[in-house]
Amino acid sequence: MTPDRIREGIAAVLPEARDFLCDLIRCPSTPGCERDAMRLALGGFKRCASRATRIPLDDALRNDPDYSTPIPDIRYKGRFNVRAVSKGTGGGPTVLFNTHLDVVPPSEDMAEPWNPRIEGTVVHGRGACDAKGQAATIWLVFRALQQLGIRLKGDLVAHIVVEEENGGNGTLAMARRGEKADACIVLEPTEQRILTSIRGAVWFRLVCTGKAGHSGQAGQTRSALLLARDAMAVLERYHAELLAASRGFPLFDGYPNPMPITFGSLQAGNWPASAPSKAVLMGVLGLLPNKTHQQVQAEMSAALAAGLGADAMHNVELTFLYRHDSSVLEPSHEVPQALLQSSRKLGAPTEIAGMTASCDAWFYNNQLRIPSLVYGPGSLKVAHSRQEQIDLNDVAAAACVLVDFLTGYSGVTE
Repeated sequence: MTPDRIREGIAAVLPEARDFLCDLIRCPSTPGCERDAMRLALGGFKRCASRATRIPLDDALRNDPDYSTPIPDIRYKGRFNVRAVSKGTGGGPTVLFNTHLDVVPPSEDMAEPWNPRIEGTVVHGRGACDAKGQAATIWLVFRALQQLGIRLKGDLVAHIVVEEENGGNGTLAMARRGEKADACIVLEPTEQRILTSIRGAVWFRLVCTGKAGHSGQAGQTRSALLLARDAMAVLERYHAELLAASRGFPLFDGYPNPMPITFGSLQAGNWPASAPSKAVLMGVLGLLPNKTHQQVQAEMSAALAAGLGADAMHNVELTFLYRHDSSVLEPSHEVPQALLQSSRKLGAPTEIAGMTASCDAWFYNNQLRIPSLVYGPGSLKVAHSRQEQIDLNDVAAAACVLVDFLTGYSGVTE
């Protein structure tokens, strides 16, 4: 199958992929509200896969030690992931694709986030690149294999999941089913770079308590807000130490801060002239392969105890909402090398790099021992923003690379 023939097959069905993407964007699918998008995806994959099925979710998932809890009361009854399969003829390795249909809430200044807008070849809207554009890319690969009459020797499996944005609970549910595959590509917006080292992260919540009172009662009050301020300073110092100790990974060393600490939310008080009795601080701290999330959690607790002192720690409660280890696949491994070869063959970007965000790859790579990397069209520069968009030319280019990769890695029955 020549590159030109692959491009012709992709071009023939790209309008269908565009419509599929636009339909997905029209479905508001913040975490917990993905049903309409998942139903649409199920129907879409039934048209081009050997089979596509619902994988029901259950509230028992909440008891898993790797379950993430940024949304404390979310439930699972009636919700599902989608598993699609293009059945191989036999004798070839199985390739697994993964992406998600949940999206972060629209930016406050984002006009009509659920109404896809097309300007030339660029599709705008919430989820356009993160990650409904990735779902459209996977669908395009399935549809192109059908269009081109390509019969892979190995199975091609797709996991289309919920709740990546709040910790990966959808993929966690799929991992607990024990999927077997020889290679996994998690589709996220990477500008078609091949990302083989993915940083980990912990999301944390710090609840500080104090003694409320009038601003005129100096010495009689204890501001929880000031305690949260001091805790932030301690955690920033810990982050600086962690960053200095995490150098020496070539795919990350090119970034000045590949594992930042971000304080995303601080809630305290209700009156300018009153010391607040409670402050709730939430944030995220990245980590590189030299540390596990368990080590970072323990070190954060120790840093706070040392920095704030024993008395203050009686008024501090630290919990963790999301815990991912880094995912590392050597660039020399046959899977990224095969994808790199296809990228070069198709004239696509050919960089192997590290990913300075976390994603679901670690469930497959670390827990299921499936060699995993991250790849896809679109850019994180516009993800989660009012400018979120994806170029259909990039979707087509990534799909061409993936089809060529599949024919080479999985093999083709003539």
